[in-house]
Amino acid sequence: MAVVGAGAAGALTAMQLCETAVRRSTPLELVLIDPAPEAGRGVAYATPDPRHRLNVPAGGMSCYPDDPTHFVRWLRAHGEPAASACDFVSRHRYGAYLADSLGQAVIRAHGTVAVSRLRTKATGCTWTAGGRAALRLADGRTQRADSVVIATGPAPGPRGWAPAALRASDRFVPDPWAPGALDALTGDTHAADDVLLVGTGLTAVDMALSLERSGRRVHAVSRGGELPRPHALTALPPLQADPGLPGLPLAELRAAVRRHVAAAVRAHGDWRPAVDGLRPLTQAMWARLSDDDRADFLARDASRWNVHRHRMPPATAESVQRALAARRLRLHTGQVRDVAEGPGGGLAVTLSGGRTLQVGWVVDCTGPGLRVEECADPLWRGLLADGTATPGPLGIGVATDAGRLRPGRAPAIRAGSPGAAPPPLFTLGAARRGELWETTAVPEIRVQAAEVAAAVLEPLREPVRGRRRPTDVNGLPVSTHAAAAAAYRTGLERLLKVRAGAETALARAVELDPGFALGHAALALVGHECGADVDVPRALADAQRAARERADERERAFVEVVTRRIAGSGGDEALTRHLAAYPGDALALSVAVPTIAFSGVTDLDGAMARRLVERTTSAYEGHWFHTSLLAFMRQDDGRFDEAGELARRALAVEPAAGHAVHALAHVHYETGAHERGRDWLDGWIGDQGRGATHRAHFSWHVALHELALDDPDAVRRRWFAQLAPGRVNGVRALVDSGSLLWRARMSGCWTGEQPVEGVLAAVEREVVERPATPFTAMHSAVALTAAGDLAALRRLRTHAAGADPVQREVVAPLCEALEAVLEERWPDAVARLESIRPVLRKVGGSAAQREVVEETLLFALVSGGRCEAARRLLETRLDRRDSPADHRRLAALPGLD
Repeated sequence: MAVVGAGAAGALTAMQLCETAVRRSTPLELVLIDPAPEAGRGVAYATPDPRHRLNVPAGGMSCYPDDPTHFVRWLRAHGEPAASACDFVSRHRYGAYLADSLGQAVIRAHGTVAVSRLRTKATGCTWTAGGRAALRLADGRTQRADSVVIATGPAPGPRGWAPAALRASDRFVPDPWAPGALDALTGDTHAADDVLLVGTGLTAVDMALSLERSGRRVHAVSRGGELPRPHALTALPPLQADPGLPGLPLAELRAAVRRHVAAAVRAHGDWRPAVDGLRPLTQAMWARLSDDDRADFLARDASRWNVHRHRMPPATAESVQRALAARRLRLHTGQVRDVAEGPGGGLAVTLSGGRTLQVGWVVDCTGPGLRVEECADPLWRGLLADGTATPGPLGIGVATDAGRLRPGRAPAIRAGSPGAAPPPLFTLGAARRGELWETTAVPEIRVQAAEVAAAVLEPLREPVRGRRRPTDVNGLPVSTHAAAAAAYRTGLERLLKVRAGAETALARAVELDPGFALGHAALALVGHECGADVDVPRALADAQRAARERADERERAFVEVVTRRIAGSGGDEALTRHLAAYPGDALALSVAVPTIAFSGVTDLDGAMARRLVERTTSAYEGHWFHTSLLAFMRQDDGRFDEAGELARRALAVEPAAGHAVHALAHVHYETGAHERGRDWLDGWIGDQGRGATHRAHFSWHVALHELALDDPDAVRRRWFAQLAPGRVNGVRALVDSGSLLWRARMSGCWTGEQPVEGVLAAVEREVVERPATPFTAMHSAVALTAAGDLAALRRLRTHAAGADPVQREVVAPLCEALEAVLEERWPDAVARLESIRPVLRKVGGSAAQREVVEETLLFALVSGGRCEAARRLLETRLDRRDSPADHRRLAALPGLD
């Protein structure tokens, strides 16, 4: 495969080719042909000027259409930990991201894809016998290929607007992006020379920033005389446009768009959401216009569309506004009519209105050309001349069938077999502008790159053979080979037992088979819900890609379950449907039940989880795993004797069964068997529990017994020995270590300073202040309160108020209640905590975990003098289970309120 061009379009295509080939196990030789010193930058992202910024926020600039946060995560991992999706990053920085992402794709593909780079230009393409392409290179070599992708980017526009005298002048800069093109203008010798920019689009804006300096005026002229509009400082969400807009004649379309914009202005006071809301429909609108309407749009609407659609970053707009206010930048409406030599070797440029500007330099900022016949690239000119390519609508770009060049006539074949068909030639990006109009930005090009890669590699896909597939631990077939299936089974067994090393085994499975959808989905799941060190968005995107290419119906359904669960959109419903169809899917069932392995994320309603476990009984035939889940559900129902019996039955078969241990731990706690529960669980932790994934959570359960037994010294020893940061990190530090400290303080079992700051330091700040799940958010709020960090608690409340429905309903009010606790506004704290209790179950987790809110309520009642209410709450708890600590607190209460 040859990719001609290694700028953004070529790099994105090469990435997709590498990754698709690896997923499909398709051996490939990939050649990148481009003279640039570094792949990925092209013209757009080679500029070293930090003032040249992307005109799309970082959240819209991922390399991958199915992994939208990839660029933001890259920024955070490469020296910008506070980067957000709203940032407008320098274009040079984005070029580094493209180059690094391409390099990583090449490394991951090693062994399947051999990548080479030719630093030269392709100047022509002919066909050899057998239908291979022969690419002529500028250095005299020939590169043969079975398929070719032409990704050369936008071609420079024609310079017919420039008078002959200007084109002949050494004071004319025809390509401001060429290396060294601006050296003379930015050096000391010509620092005071005025400059005329022909064009007022984004290129002119960048040039104005680069060339502006004291003592110099920068003029900019265009037919419309308008600069791009600025982005809003705080972007509003797009206003969805009427899906019926495509297909309207242009006159009706203009009126409909005006109404759409007016609606946005009425609703938001801003036109930008309207324009952004049109973007998903723009290509369809353009495609369904007649050629006459397209020509009319270009003549009357294109300029206005461009200044609103392609906007300046806010910081850039501010700099431009300062230059305009100081008259260091001046705008003109018109065209260049004449150029003559001016005083001091400069140029006298006459505009269409009759005005003459005395400038030292003229810079072409008119941007890329539209019509293909104006293109000077010898490769494209040759393809058009021999009929391999044909112009697109209105002569703009070239015609394609979903990216594959549509020939105008059968191309000539070099000496050889006269009947050989030419190899497939593809293109993307600017070359498809006549067909798509919106096709030059990364959000469009990355989609086309994925489509082109899939189309290029489709003929090489091996047919599915009828061999028997390997199975998972419950006998369900999996779409992979035996070695990857074995690693997957190991990971799955460890998950079901709640043993360490599950993510390592799952990572090995997808390393052995990068196209294994279930392996990627399971990794995404354990990263999202168990805090494993997994790049969750990447794993989820890999699962989705693999599922599209090679997965059966069950596997695709499970990937959908994981996708919805991570997104927080309909995951419970998808999971219920999946288990109704595939009751023997043990991993899905473990997700459905709020036990230790996958608790507290989007837990099903308890009654529904109970029904699911009951309905799947026949699929497991008394297997210890299913028996463990039954035990947990029985204790959740308060049927503690049954739960204990089931847990012991499972442990008799599998002593390391973490779900059964967890169920029995809850039985001991909820029945007040604190000494027996402490001793039994402590012994298990030191024996079978040594390899448990959530060993800290089991230690937390022992500490709950020690709290209930009113043994502060034991609680301290336990915390420092088994729950301190370093032994526990990530979300588990919030859920177990942080919550235990707060409960100990609320119950009076830990006086004096607490090491809460260490807990918060063990968790990424992003997780603490912008948690993905209500369960994590609840524990973040508790830990921040324990640390007395009121500002961070308020930031968490702001996040929760704009997050998923449960965070809005439960966590945001909880933060307000905890703010009242920190500020000792006890009536407010009590009122808010009491209002939360009926809906607290929605955050997930167990009753014992959610009890931290009840402990806080007790503390607030006593602190606010509501001792009779505190007495009633303690007596209710003691009726439920015995606790020496609660007896001590009850006895310490004064008389009636």
